[in-house]
Amino acid sequence: MNMPNTVNACLSNRILSFPPGWGEVHARRMKPELIDRRRFLKSTGVAAGSAVLGFPAITRCQSPNSKLGLALIGVGGRGRAHVQAALDSKEDIVALVDVNENNLGAALELAPKARSYSDFRELFTNLDGIDAVFVATTEHTHAFAILPALRAGKHVYSEKPLTRDVFEARLVIETAAARPELMTQMGTQIHAGENYRRVVELVESGAIGPVREAHCWVSRAWGWQTQEEAEKHKDLIYTPDTPAKGMPVPDGLDWDLWIGPAPYRDFHEFYFPGPRWYRWWDFGNGTMSDLGSHRNDLPWWALKLDAPLTIEPVAGPAPHADIAPASMAVKYTYGPRGPLPPVEMTWYQGVEKPRLWREGKIPQWGDGCLFIGDGGMLLADYSKYILLPEDKFVGFKPPTPTIAPSPGQQAEWILACKGEGPKPLCHFGYSGPLTEANHLGNVAYRAGKKLEWDARNMKFPNAPEAERFLKREYREGWSLEG
Repeated sequence: MNMPNTVNACLSNRILSFPPGWGEVHARRMKPELIDRRRFLKSTGVAAGSAVLGFPAITRCQSPNSKLGLALIGVGGRGRAHVQAALDSKEDIVALVDVNENNLGAALELAPKARSYSDFRELFTNLDGIDAVFVATTEHTHAFAILPALRAGKHVYSEKPLTRDVFEARLVIETAAARPELMTQMGTQIHAGENYRRVVELVESGAIGPVREAHCWVSRAWGWQTQEEAEKHKDLIYTPDTPAKGMPVPDGLDWDLWIGPAPYRDFHEFYFPGPRWYRWWDFGNGTMSDLGSHRNDLPWWALKLDAPLTIEPVAGPAPHADIAPASMAVKYTYGPRGPLPPVEMTWYQGVEKPRLWREGKIPQWGDGCLFIGDGGMLLADYSKYILLPEDKFVGFKPPTPTIAPSPGQQAEWILACKGEGPKPLCHFGYSGPLTEANHLGNVAYRAGKKLEWDARNMKFPNAPEAERFLKREYREGWSLEG
């Protein structure tokens, strides 16, 4: 159901939805009143946030019928794009936050009237004039910026991956579900592209028949590997091991704040600037969680995936205690989703590739997603796709487009916050479970064994020892408690 256009700023009339099969899993873990609300909505067909259900039908902007008041947390790297998006949309930039004075200074030149902070925790002590928050910190602090904003009733856009681990993803999912009037979005820009929409429509239309197998791969090889492999694959920066000694902190960078909730370690160029940090378990989850947000998004969307039943490592080196791998592969199994059959999905990164790719039976694209159906195959990348075998699909006419064009991932969210467009497609009810699944791939790799996943209870019945990888301890002074 689409949100109708309205002149009233911040009108939101839709309940946060979950992928098929996921809502029931998570509803059982929510408070009884939330379960009752969801059952009520399902049984009556009501889709509006209603005061009867305990939620206001309207989330009012600080300045009704006017511009959104925006806070931007992290204004370097991807955060620079958020600053530009805010300027392009002509919204009000009320506050800017960054641990790097250089990034902050550059952003303030573009928005000189904004309040500025180095510590986003200070921002949340004064949210005057703020309706919505962009988050573009490193992923190990995403949840610490997202959750206070949601709890304060602010719309939130966060860069991918949504969180650093499974526990944090679940906490964000449930917090967002309790505030359905808020508009959320994860920054997977390719989700807004036309090609992904056409691929989803092809799969959903049955062009290749029921899909029972899918494969996603990326050739990026950043992370733990031998020097020979790093030289062959032009690693961003070769990381042989955890540095024994630190380096001087760059001018303008508050290193202690950058470390945030992670265990403290001295500064080194191996960790900063981005995206070097993402290969370290303390700060990120490597290629799987980063590019998996983009690549696994396509089968997740097209195949209506939900919580996996099992996750199994199928290739890769022995796990390093501190560094995510450059190359590895993990296989997921998913059960039936309504009329859709069970499906296996395998992720590959670095040197690992699907068997059909290695045998030359499909085009050897460096990155891709392959759907294998009963009636053919569909190979897709960000901007192109091909139906296989090609001779079988000569003269094939694609289905009429049903998924509307997007104005862009950030613009889509801004319009939704103002009540001038539909709910964003990568809302946290969709992107949160996707993030969980990606993290589970890393958990299985680190555990070194096939894991059975009890999504409701966040347990591995066959390997409870692997549950230590689902969350982490936080440094003193940092907490996710409300």
